[in-house]
Parts: sequence; C-alpha cells; structure tokens
Amino acid sequence: MAPVDRPFPPGDYPVVVVGSGPGGLQTSYFLRRHGIEHAVISKDEEPGGMFRQFPLFDRLVSWTKPYAPVKEGTREYEWFDWNSLLADDPADWVGVGQFMDGTSEFPSREEMHKAITTYAEKNKIQVRYGCTWEGTERNENGFVIKTSEGDYSCRVAVFGVGVAEPWKPPNIPGIEDIPHYIEMGPPKTYAGKSLYILGKATSAFEVADGLLPWAKSMVLSSPSEVKLSVVERSLAGLRARYTQPLEDYAIGGRTVTILDASTERIEKMHEGFRVSLRGSMANWELSLDFDAAVATTGVSAPLQDLPDIGVATFSGGRLPGQTPYWESASVPGIYFTGSITQGAVGMRGPGGAAVHAFRYCTRILASHIAQRQFGQTPKRTPVKGSDLVDFLLDEATRGPELWNQKMYLARVVGFDKKQGLVDEGIHPLAHFVDYDRPDGVAVAVTSVEGVPSPVFYVRSGSRVDEVIGESDLMLDFATPENKRHLTSVLKDVTG
Repeated sequence: MAPVDRPFPPGDYPVVVVGSGPGGLQTSYFLRRHGIEHAVISKDEEPGGMFRQFPLFDRLVSWTKPYAPVKEGTREYEWFDWNSLLADDPADWVGVGQFMDGTSEFPSREEMHKAITTYAEKNKIQVRYGCTWEGTERNENGFVIKTSEGDYSCRVAVFGVGVAEPWKPPNIPGIEDIPHYIEMGPPKTYAGKSLYILGKATSAFEVADGLLPWAKSMVLSSPSEVKLSVVERSLAGLRARYTQPLEDYAIGGRTVTILDASTERIEKMHEGFRVSLRGSMANWELSLDFDAAVATTGVSAPLQDLPDIGVATFSGGRLPGQTPYWESASVPGIYFTGSITQGAVGMRGPGGAAVHAFRYCTRILASHIAQRQFGQTPKRTPVKGSDLVDFLLDEATRGPELWNQKMYLARVVGFDKKQGLVDEGIHPLAHFVDYDRPDGVAVAVTSVEGVPSPVFYVRSGSRVDEVIGESDLMLDFATPENKRHLTSVLKDVTG
C-alpha cells in the first residue's frame, strides 16, 4: 500500500496528467500558472522520463550553448538552448547549461536528467510516483484513469507517456529474432562484429555512429535512398556528426555499406544471421551473413487501451490522431503532451518530438485547456496599428517558437472590431489557416530552397492569403523591402 503522505491519492480531480517526463512536468507547471487543479501520476520513481534511459550513446542530439550572443535565460536565448524547460517567471527557470561540464555543447544524458530533476524540485512540481496507469474508461463526467493504486476520475486527461515503445514491421519473416535498437546491449558487445542495421533513418545513423569504434563492419539498408537534407535538418535537431557513417561509405573505407534494398527475410543461424535483400532502385538479390543485427524501424506511443475507448490512431496505431491543440481527434477531453504531440500534423508536417519543440506546445496546451475546458478568458494585449508591421517582423526575426517549430507555430494578431488589433500570442499555424476563426494575421518562419524566410497568413472572413517575405543573409527580416510589402498587404484588412 502506498504511503499516505504521497501527493494526489486516487480520487476526483478536474485534470489528471499521466507522465513525469519533460512534457508532463511542463504541463503541470503551466496548468498551475492558470490555477487549474490537477493531479500528476507516473509509473516512474523520479522525474525525467526517457532521459533516464535515452539517448543510447549518452549525448543528446540537441544543443545548449552556455555562452551565447544573448543573455542566458531570456526568450531569445532559447534559440541557443534547445534543452531547458520553460518558465513564465525567470525565478523558476533552470538552465541545462549550468549542469554541463564544457566538454561538448550537446549535454549528456546525466546532465539533462539533473536539469529536469532540479526543475521539478525548484518549482515544487508534485507527482505521485510509482503509480502505474493500467486502463481508461469514459463516463458522462469525463474519464476514469485506472491505476495500480486505485481510480482517478477527471474531466480532462492529459497523456505524456512518450514515444519509446519498440515497433517492428510485421511483414518481414524473422524480424522477431533480432533486437530493436531500444533493446540493444552496450556498444562493447558489438566489438569486432559484422552488423546489419535494418533502416536508414535517424535512429539507424545514431546506432551506426555510436558503433563505429566497435563494429568491424556495418551494412545499413532500407528501400528508400538516404535524404541527407532530412538527416541533417531533422526535427529532432540531429547533429552533423551523424553523417560520419555516410562519409565512411563515400570514401570507400568498406567499414560502412549503405544499400537501397528491402529486407526479404532474416534467418537465425548457429552464429549470427543471414539476411536476404532485394534491390529497390535496381533489380538484384543478395544474401549476406552477419554476426549481429538490429532493427531501427521506429517507435510507438504506449497508448494501452485508449483505442478501445475511441481514440483514433494512425501510422499503424503508433500515434494518436490529434487536433492542432493536441486533443484527441475522436475523443474530446483527452489531450497529449511531450514527444507524443508529433501526432498533431501541422501545415507542412508534424511538430518536433524533441524538448526544444514540444516545450512550447505544453504552454499553449495549458492555456487552451484553461480556456476551452474551464472558461478562462485569454489575456490579449492591444497592438497599435502603427506598430503592427514592426511587431510581426520582429517576431519572425527573434521568436524562438517560430524558429524551433517552423511552419508549425505562429504569432497571431487578431482584428477585433471592438478592441482593434490584439496580440493573441503563439498558436498552432494549422488552426489559424484551416479552422474558422476571427480575422487576423499570423506570422511564421518557412524555408524557401533551404533559406529561412518570414511567411504571413492574412485571414479576412473565410479567405486566407499567404504572403512569403524576403529573406536576409543575416536573418534579420525587418528589412525596408519586407516593411513596404507587409504594409501594403495589411493596409486594407487593418483599416
């Protein structure tokens, strides 16, 4: 039986948050800022979520620069710090940089875990640890979250359970005999071995890079060719050193081979594996023997019985379908936070699964829940008509939310007939463009042939016009050309 002094015993709560990773902790912080009573439960024994186990090879793929061109802890500093959690009050902020030893701008797993733990402690974020979510029911009042310690009734449920369950395609004979990369042993267990890596996406290159000092040879294979631009500009903030296996292949060192081929069959041999391959770009067949093999075929969210109560999923059930505000597309009142928010597809794809991306979603999510579910009135700041163009261009130039979530998040200014121009804050761009809402203008950041540029969406009634601004070599979008262009575009609608 759980000790009686632990927080949030089973019972009735307006909101229940499941998970104590960065997403769950951030959501709790911002819900409290809105005065929303809630309980946080977690099967883990401490905060940190996936950072108690991942990344596999210790270093994160996202950077934190303690000595940046701007003051640490400011909004603009978030450009240079992709790992620290957010705080509305500067006194609440905990920077990952203060835990880093200076040997790399990419924090270690231990450094990241220390920062998250300190954030939770400093902000007194209470969690009922060791309380495992076991099932979910719907009723006329909302939901019942069944746990190892009893039932939690709530009007709103927020799941921050991560996306870290191994997933393998079901149509490859023998794939069940090789480990998923999440289940790999220590790197030294691959010392001197030939290795087959099934896959050529981000996780495949992470594994290949981590095992370069150990494995004597590696073959990476998947039907699609490697898209280097995707590898280097991954939403996860992939660091450039993950291209090292590609460089080894290109110079013909014969330690790394990259094939465009489908895996037809994997046979477990007395020692190792035999892999049968079929070329996808050319017609050939090949069988190769390896000492070891690993599947880098993706991960899924542990949704448990949520699909049974109506939560729609996609990608083979790996992710829940979500509205732009991370609510279940089929079950109102169920929301998602943390890396699982990548299931909400934006204007040009999903949002990021890394902290530097979803940390902004948690702030918006808490505000949205406070407004939609509990009737709070949003805070909206007036914007002078004479300041509008400068305001939008400054946001496009300096707003970390817009840069870290390109074409996904936007700064919105509403056109209110009574109040005039009002700053509505940061919102999902897809909601502004695709859903019926009052008139206004949204600014985001896009890339045109790899070059960042500001982009503006002007809504007037049911019509939405897209206006792509000019880029700048120094990424300062407040140029005379952009000011003239945007002034002309907004002249009619702002009146």
